Amino acid sequence: MRRVRLGEPGTAWLFLAPALILLAGMLLYPIFYTLWVSVSDFDLATFQPAGWVGWRNYEAVLNDPGFLESLRVTAVYLVIALPLQMVLGFAIAFLLNVAWRGRGVLRALFLIPMVVAPVVAGGVWRMLLDPLWGVVNYALGLVGIGPVEWIGDPTLAMASLIIIDTWRWTPFVVLIAAAGIMALPGDVYEAAKSDGAGRWATLRHITLPLLVPVMAAAFVVRWLGAVKMFDIALAATKGGPGNATNVVNLYIYEKGFRSLEFGTASSMATIVLVLTMIITYVLFSVTRRLENRW
Repeated sequence: MRRVRLGEPGTAWLFLAPALILLAGMLLYPIFYTLWVSVSDFDLATFQPAGWVGWRNYEAVLNDPGFLESLRVTAVYLVIALPLQMVLGFAIAFLLNVAWRGRGVLRALFLIPMVVAPVVAGGVWRMLLDPLWGVVNYALGLVGIGPVEWIGDPTLAMASLIIIDTWRWTPFVVLIAAAGIMALPGDVYEAAKSDGAGRWATLRHITLPLLVPVMAAAFVVRWLGAVKMFDIALAATKGGPGNATNVVNLYIYEKGFRSLEFGTASSMATIVLVLTMIITYVLFSVTRRLENRW
């Protein structure tokens, strides 16, 4: 019998095939099923898509003021939270990169918020921010401030959501930034020092330009996580007061599993998926340009 030699690429694809098939089934089936439900009339009796309705669900979604408002709320959260986390993450990474006593302990403590479950983090912060018996208002009362309606006021509720999310995810940015800082070439800094460059000049003209690809990659990764905001908002504010913190994923959850409007909820999920893919593609394009420039 003749033996078939696959070669190195063929052998690699052969070993990867089981994992790829499993991964494709886990990813593609939910996506196609959601698309099917979004263009169908969902029958609650059989819990299956029934008749074809075409674009009717999408028209209802685009005319739904609640969905458009949830997109606006999500955009406000993303525009404020992501830059804040990036600035804090890289600033803290620079501080942790300097040699001082207790730096290792602080690095370990920074990992705690990241490993806490989002629902637990949201619930704990809701108790901390409680206007009557929360620790935050108690501390503010000692200096004559309060009580503050952190969850009851629409503006402060969004600020609280951003603070909770920043507390949880800034350590993730710190880890990426610290790894990028430690990977910077030392000979460049030795040359800058020999040329008489100061700390601020070195930071501005050497460190930051070298870290641009790391910053861009960290922003894209954090964007992909932030756009899925759901569990913290559900546990901390429940979308309130009113619709002040009703992010789009929470609104889709309410439509699908509270109102049992699975057709419109699937249409909303599909629209959010398409918007996310478009924005992610733009971010990747900007990232490649930054990497080529710097």
